[in-house]
Formats: sequence, structure tokens, C-alpha cells
Amino acid sequence: MLTTLYQMGAWDQVGFPILTFLIFFPLIGAALLWVFPMDSLRLRWWALANVVTTFILSLWLLPTFVTGVSDMQFVETLPWIRELGISYHIGADGISVPLIILTTFLFVLMILFSWHTPKDHLREYLSCLLVLECTLVGVFAALDLVLFFLFWEVMLVPMYFLIKIWGGARREYAALKFVLYTLAGSVLMLVGFAVLYLNYHHYALIEGLSTPYSASLIDLLRMPIAPETQGIIFWLLFFGFAFKIPLVPFHTWLPDAHVEAPTAGSVVLAGVLLKMGTYGFVRFSMPLLPEASWHFLPYVLTLAAGGIAYGAWLALAQDDIKKLIAYSSISHLGFVVLGLFAMNPTGLSGGLMQMLNHGISTAGLFFVVGFLYERCHTRQISDYGGLMKPMPRLAVFYLIITFASMAFPGTNGFVGEFLILTGALKGPWIFGVVAVVGVLFGAAYLLWLYQRIVFGDVKNAGIADLTARESAICVALVAVILWLGLYPQPLLHFMDGSVQFVLNRLEMDTATLARHP
Repeated sequence: MLTTLYQMGAWDQVGFPILTFLIFFPLIGAALLWVFPMDSLRLRWWALANVVTTFILSLWLLPTFVTGVSDMQFVETLPWIRELGISYHIGADGISVPLIILTTFLFVLMILFSWHTPKDHLREYLSCLLVLECTLVGVFAALDLVLFFLFWEVMLVPMYFLIKIWGGARREYAALKFVLYTLAGSVLMLVGFAVLYLNYHHYALIEGLSTPYSASLIDLLRMPIAPETQGIIFWLLFFGFAFKIPLVPFHTWLPDAHVEAPTAGSVVLAGVLLKMGTYGFVRFSMPLLPEASWHFLPYVLTLAAGGIAYGAWLALAQDDIKKLIAYSSISHLGFVVLGLFAMNPTGLSGGLMQMLNHGISTAGLFFVVGFLYERCHTRQISDYGGLMKPMPRLAVFYLIITFASMAFPGTNGFVGEFLILTGALKGPWIFGVVAVVGVLFGAAYLLWLYQRIVFGDVKNAGIADLTARESAICVALVAVILWLGLYPQPLLHFMDGSVQFVLNRLEMDTATLARHP
């Protein structure tokens, strides 16, 4: 039977600190880039060996994971600031394990893509990527509020430098805007964490607990929180997560960041970084603040539906490929939030699956843009045409990735969006209708983009088709797209226990929480 609360039992079933390795192995690799003298080729091989090792080890989480339970697994706990109840506390469940594997997978592809670029400051570039991997895996594994916030904030540093140093013409503006927007949300989120922390201290004193302070999610889930306090905390956390997703109207940093970032930066933004916000909702807001989540549900659904329509409409008006994909991400992340806050098993499972689907398909679109930009040095849609003739391999891979992004049956995107729409239509019908319209607009701008780039008169004669390395990147992405699209049941079953845990929490009122410490 699924437990009501996460447990801290003997769920380190591997007998090896696997999550600590996944977090810090890339960081060690980044540090060693500066220790040993290496030419550019050895630097690239070193970085590739590091991310491949991390990815292979992350796959070890799958066969050792115990499905059908909601408990945190691979748990590691080490006191950090004992007097304040702050610890190095990490673990993973059916929600975070797929996101960790997605992260390690995409970083392998990013290093492969960057095999010949950049030419300048290569050591710094690879170091930024490896530090980014460390912080992103840390975000998905952290179970202590302070540790989570530390990884959340440190992530800004390498991402800032990726945009500022290796970005486009307006890179300084885009990098600063990215940091200021996300910092604004992070400050509010930190205040929300502080209120949670102090609320636990008050609860511990009343109950006479031996630990008067704790920043552990496990401990926080055991305490009742008054409805009015839940409302305050909910909005403080909401802004932190909404800026990161980003939900409309907190989205204006994203198109600039995507357009100016190098291809690897755009891939990590779309593939992983945006999922930090939606992950925050399902990890903290919904389980810790069930009454507030229900009370403010109409507002969140309105913002999600608005983002779906707004992002899709603006995507139709773009003449820059990257900016079009950026606005499509705003629309697709609106689908994710709509599914998560459908508050039913179908919608929640669809939202979680679509987090992974968007990471794969949109990363694929940005890789395609990167392949084209390296050859033609332009992102203007009007500068392309007839690529089917000089680049038939790219045209085929690009078509499959486009189908995945527009949720074509047989691809991963279809499964996630179908579940989201089904879950959304169980609630207020208007939100489901807006989502259906968003699907239609998504098909329109994606097919329009593909038609203008691939068909018509040849404007880029003589350019080379995909190399073996570039084809390998596309093959890996297409394999995941088809696997999740044709046989999604293992992934859905993998997440079942954690999905049911979140739903159980949403069904509990404050009195029930007080009776189940």
C-alpha cells in the first residue's frame, strides 16, 4: 500500500552513493580541466568521457528502482549545519529519476554537438557545461530546502557565462535579463522556504520534538500548516517557480535568452532548466500546500491556458527560427502546468511525461537550428528553402522531431498531450478547449516552419548534409521519441507511486495531516 508520507527507511538499495556521484562527478571533471595541461582535442575527449560516464551510471537507477511505492530511494543524509537542522539530504523517486536521466542524456549530446565549437575559451565553455550538469542533477535530487536553493542559485552562474561569452550580438543584455528575472523569483521563493522553516520550528516546539529546526522535506511533510499560512507560502513559491518555467506574464526573459544563447545553452534551457519550475510545483507546492493548491487552482489554470494560447499565437508571427521555438516552449510549458494542476491521475501523469517529452523534442529542434546555423550563419526563416535536396538526412530527422513537437500519434508528444487534455477536460471545460486550440496552433506554426525551410526553391545549394556525429545526435533523439511514443507504459508505471503520493497529499486536509505526523 502506498504510504502517506515519504519514508527515510533503508532505501539506499544500491549500497553506493550513486546520487552523490551523479552530482559531483561532472564538477570534479570541470575542476580537472584546469589541473592538467590539455590541447583542445583532449579537452573535448575529457568532457565527453565525463558526461558519458555520468549518463551510463544514471541508467543504473532504472533497474535498481523499486516501482509501486512512493518512498524516496537512493537516500543519502549527512549533517551539515546540525544546530539549524540543515543537512546534505538527497534522494530520488519516480518523478526525479527520469529528469536526472534526461539531464545526463542531453549533456552527452551537447558535448558531441560542441565538438568543433567554440574555438575560443574552450576550457571555460566545457567547465560551464559540466558545472551546469552538477547543479541541475542536484536540484532534482535535493531533499533539503537549503541544499535545493543552493543548487538552484549556483545554476545561474554557468548559464549566465554561457550566454554572455558565447552568445549572439545582444548576449550581454540577454544574460543580464535572464539573471535578474530568475533572481527576482528566487528571492520570493527563498522567503517562502524561510516561512516553511520557521513554521516547522513552531510546530516542533508545540509537539516537543527533539529536533527544533529542520529544512528536510521529509520533516516538513509531517507538519500541519494553517490554510492562511499555506496561501502566503504558495504565492511566494509560485513566483519563484513561475519565473523559471516561465509562465506568462513572467516569460519575457526566455525569447531573448534562447535567441542569444549558443546552441548548447538553448538546449539546456529548453531541455532541462525550464523543468526546474514545474518540478518545484510537484515537489514542494502541491504536497506541502494542498489546501492552497486547490484554493488557487483557477488562477494557475488561467495562467497556464493563457500561456498555451499566447505562446502559440506569437510563435506564428516570428521570422527567427530560434525565437519561434522559444515561444513554442512557452506554449508547451503551459500544457505541462495545465496537466499538473488538473489534480487527477491522468493529467498529472501527462504533465510529468510532457516535461520529459518537451525536453527531448525541443532540444532536438534547437540542435537542428544549430546544425543549420553552423553552415549558413543565419537564423532567419526567409534565408532558408529547399533543404530537402542538399540535406535529405536532416530533412528526415527534422520531420520526426517536428511531429514529436506537434504531438503526432506514434511520437512521445502525443502520449503526454493526450493525457493532459483528458485530465484537463475532467475539470472546467474551458481550459481543455483552450488547450485543444493550442494543439491546432502548434501544428500550424511547426508545419509552416518545416515547409518554408525544407521545401520550395533551393536557397542554400552546396551545403553539406549531416555528418556521422550530427546524425548520431539525431538518431539518439529519434530513438527516444519513438520509444516513448510507441511504448510509454514502462515510464508511466515508473511514475505511478510518486503520482499517487502527490494525489494523496492533495486529498488530505490540515486535520488529517495533524493526525499523521
